Amino acid sequence: MRVFIGFLFLVLSTPVFAQDGEASFENWRVDFKTRAIARGFDADLVARTFNGLTSDPAVLERDGSQPEFTRTIADYLKGVLSEARINNGREAMSANDALFDDIVAYYHVPAQVLSAVWGLESAYGHIQGNFDVVRSLATLAHDGRRRVWAEEELFAILQILTDGHASREEMKGAWAGAMGQTQFMPTSYLDYAVDWDRDGRKDIWSSRADALASTAYYLARHGWRAGEDWGVEVELADGFPFHLAEDTVLSIGSWSVRGAVRADHALWSMAEQSRPSWLILPAGYKGPAFLVSKNFRVFKRYNNSTAYALGVGLLSDVLGGGTSVRTPWPPSTGTLSRTEIKALQSTLGRAGFDAGVPDGISGPNTRRALRGFQAAHNLVPDGFLDQAIFDQVQALTDLANAPIAENKNGEQSH
Repeated sequence: MRVFIGFLFLVLSTPVFAQDGEASFENWRVDFKTRAIARGFDADLVARTFNGLTSDPAVLERDGSQPEFTRTIADYLKGVLSEARINNGREAMSANDALFDDIVAYYHVPAQVLSAVWGLESAYGHIQGNFDVVRSLATLAHDGRRRVWAEEELFAILQILTDGHASREEMKGAWAGAMGQTQFMPTSYLDYAVDWDRDGRKDIWSSRADALASTAYYLARHGWRAGEDWGVEVELADGFPFHLAEDTVLSIGSWSVRGAVRADHALWSMAEQSRPSWLILPAGYKGPAFLVSKNFRVFKRYNNSTAYALGVGLLSDVLGGGTSVRTPWPPSTGTLSRTEIKALQSTLGRAGFDAGVPDGISGPNTRRALRGFQAAHNLVPDGFLDQAIFDQVQALTDLANAPIAENKNGEQSH
């Protein structure tokens, strides 16, 4: 799982290395080995793990370029819901039906949900990544942007090796350190990996039983609610209060009163009407809308991306015999680069709508600020960032800041 779990450590507890020739990757490597031994790890193990390690430029190239964040939601979901992935998922579920039955009976997480995670993370175990995760995480630690996080993951790897659940050679995975058939970060492995086949090793690389049971345990521990779906596609009535999107949690009955109906036009059950949900508009008010439940947040604990969580949910629906998205995705007006998002955040702040410190990441604060700006300018307040809204915000703020002149009748105008 590509979840970057935060740790509450003092910044001063970790040496800071400037990104120049004076403080090289080798300086960081030697220092980290010293600190690992000071933590109690065996010196020979530390040496075998880190000696000869070099930085990996391919990792830095990929950092910040995950497809969940750089492609349109429609493009991302085309890959998620490809015919091959769906067919392979159905075959994988059928071939492992007894295993799924046992895991579902114990953890109460549906088979189609586990299969969807499995399919997205490693194509059902076939593509686990061939990066040396020690080298990847060391590269990210030396880079400095997420030093504390990356170093804690490296300490976790040393613990996994110490416990004998994997060898140094088996430490292969994705570019950011996620490992195995369902892509656990090392810290998550320590907390949630399961030896389901009882062979004495928590082997998420070659044992599909261990990998799937570990995923079920992770989801269960993070609050999976048995018997509830992750969400449902809805259609929204004219005049719907779009400013309530994302931030507001209401019962489905309350959303229904405000004009949300199921996209399949089925009636809500009594139990569903009382269920707390919130509205997401992944492509803005012109695209599909979804009322999502607490189980959607559990998906985001696995990978903190709305696109990823939506992908898991929709794929699980199809694998479970349901349908995909009914509402067409609107044509894209163009995604924004980090530089453009940063400029938009600055512009919103100057206009009185605080998006936080401009960082080029379209997080909830940015979308909240944009909804405020949209409402103030009689635009549909959906908080959706694309090239069209970027141009609108720039045009409206330029107009508001234009000098005021008087015409010959003494009337003021921009």
